[in-house]
Amino acid sequence: MTEPTQDFYSLASYDYELPEELIAQAPAEKRDASRLLRLDKNTGQTAHLQFAQAADLLQPGDLMVVNDTKVTPVRLFGKKETGGKVEALIIDYRPVAQAGPGEPFACECLVKASKRPKPGSRLFFDKGLKAKVLTAEDRICLLEFTCSTDPDAVLDEIAAIPLPPYIRRDGDAPPCNDRERYQTTYARHKGAVAAPTAGLHFTPELLDSIKAKGVEFVRITLHVGYGTFMPVRVDDVRKHKMHSEFYEISPDAALAINQAKDQGRRVVAVGTTSVRTLEYSSREEGRVVAGSGMCDLFIMPGFRFNIVDALITNFHLPQSTLLMLVSALAGRESILAAYKQAVENKYRFFSYGDAMFIE
Repeated sequence: MTEPTQDFYSLASYDYELPEELIAQAPAEKRDASRLLRLDKNTGQTAHLQFAQAADLLQPGDLMVVNDTKVTPVRLFGKKETGGKVEALIIDYRPVAQAGPGEPFACECLVKASKRPKPGSRLFFDKGLKAKVLTAEDRICLLEFTCSTDPDAVLDEIAAIPLPPYIRRDGDAPPCNDRERYQTTYARHKGAVAAPTAGLHFTPELLDSIKAKGVEFVRITLHVGYGTFMPVRVDDVRKHKMHSEFYEISPDAALAINQAKDQGRRVVAVGTTSVRTLEYSSREEGRVVAGSGMCDLFIMPGFRFNIVDALITNFHLPQSTLLMLVSALAGRESILAAYKQAVENKYRFFSYGDAMFIE
């Protein structure tokens, strides 16, 4: 891949035209019935497939890495002391998971109301869940919650699954069980406020066929945060401040990934969250290091990949950091040309849309 030029750092270089009707509002009826665009990152050649054919693109000996985070119901609807409606979306779920019955816990929340609640004011939700506003800056508030019972169980009962802002759930929206479908079939660890959407296409049967082919399957965790939806607001993308997200890689996972690299086998990442986690953990030693922490890696053209050889990913928003990441892997011109093909062939875009296989 050629060295990046100044154009690579211009936000406008990552724009493309997308008709609104191609933004998927619901998933395919069957997970692996979505479409799959294969892109050769070396030649730019493409092929149009069904996701059910993904196993055909994998080779015996490949190692496939998935993000097993679980999207948690964190979208709360309640009332202010004045009686006005309020909506709070918990951005960091870890304090909830760590709190016991009756223990207060503080979470950063994205708060929506006709008037922003002031510090010291109280909010009331169902099942006895209450919150006190500790700080309020723009739409982000630090709320101290109290609940007489298990807060995790209460949220699971009363809160809604958070969906990306481009997915509508109004009267015109197609029927969809988001609690089931906005979740991978292998999700295990609660904590995400957005799904690692490349994984939404895998059925248990497809995963079984992939493993039967001799592909090794490894789990890592990165709790996708709300920052994944935040737009880039600077013209020079090098000045963008990347959000941070909690990740964890087990010793067994790190060992398996490093052995695959040592043996010359391909590492195929499922989703950009897996890419960022793997490359963040290997940034100093060139090898995946087991452990946990906060990942704030911003991947753009010019980045040198230590671990990832191929990627399964959805189609990303114009001018987004995720579009910059796939451009770093396959080249900006090849990515934008592939996206143009996808638009012309009416692929479905974003979280509930179709997928790409970049190799």
